Amino acid sequence: MAAEAVPPRPAALADGTPCYAPVGEVIADGDRVTCHLCGRAFRSVAAHLASHGWTKDRYCETFGLERSQPLEGRATRKLRAASLSARLVFEPAMRDGSAAGRARARRGELARDAAAAARGRPFPEQRRRKSASVPRPRPAPDGRARERAAATAAGAARRLGYPDIRDLVLARTEAGASLAAISRAAGLHKDWLSRHLGTLDPALAELARQRADGRADGPWRPAVRRLGFGDVPSYLRDRHHVQHLTVHAIAAETGFPARNVESALRRHGLEVIVHATARHRAGQRAAGVATAMGYPSVAAYIRRRRADGWSWNAIAAESGQPPTWLRRHSAG
Repeated sequence: MAAEAVPPRPAALADGTPCYAPVGEVIADGDRVTCHLCGRAFRSVAAHLASHGWTKDRYCETFGLERSQPLEGRATRKLRAASLSARLVFEPAMRDGSAAGRARARRGELARDAAAAARGRPFPEQRRRKSASVPRPRPAPDGRARERAAATAAGAARRLGYPDIRDLVLARTEAGASLAAISRAAGLHKDWLSRHLGTLDPALAELARQRADGRADGPWRPAVRRLGFGDVPSYLRDRHHVQHLTVHAIAAETGFPARNVESALRRHGLEVIVHATARHRAGQRAAGVATAMGYPSVAAYIRRRRADGWSWNAIAAESGQPPTWLRRHSAG
């Protein structure tokens, strides 16, 4: 398979593994997908992983991808889909297996099995980014779509022994269940209530969201109160945005894993700043140099000196900063 040129400077994960594409993302260009391990593009990275001695599960876990994420280009996926369609027609074993799977899905068994398999497993970076992203506005459902959603919700409530969806959600969220857990228990897709409850009962959906935030903050409250804060958002805002502590520094102070700190920041609408302490110190250094030279920014100072014909070494001697540092800041 033809491959693209390898990027000259890959990033690296904490354990030293080279990383040629962003963690939590799949870089696709037409019918080719970029391999995180070597930077080359293939029609099927899944088939290529054997050359690195890796499995797909290990690859997805290492680079923050969901297990269901396809690692193939569009053309390859179409060929595989066509092949599978033909096998479903001509192979009795495939037909029987497909029928058995559909029957289990209708009974809600697949959703429950998926919930059991995922319990205790941390979300990959790809899923966290999807959860934290701002949802696109969805068109208002028409009357028939609303009726179908209401009928599905009523059937789910009856299966679990409740008169209607409101009683079901109130009782289960009060007991600590999430909307995803309620959906799975009712044999629905785990995101079904998250998608449709706002249409069926906006006030109930908002109450469920508030309860979910409260449950997620529960383990944090003793720690932040011990540190002198009344709630989790004020603590995170002070430590990350005011004192410029990194995610890992907050994790060390509270005893929570770094991924939990990132999730809490995103849950409360606070930007996650990578290398917050180093960025703050770098900003203070640049501001100090600009003030000492009498300019609003280092870039403005450098532009003025370069326009006057000063060399980089002369500017470095005047400012007391290395030429390499000045070159990095010359663009602002």
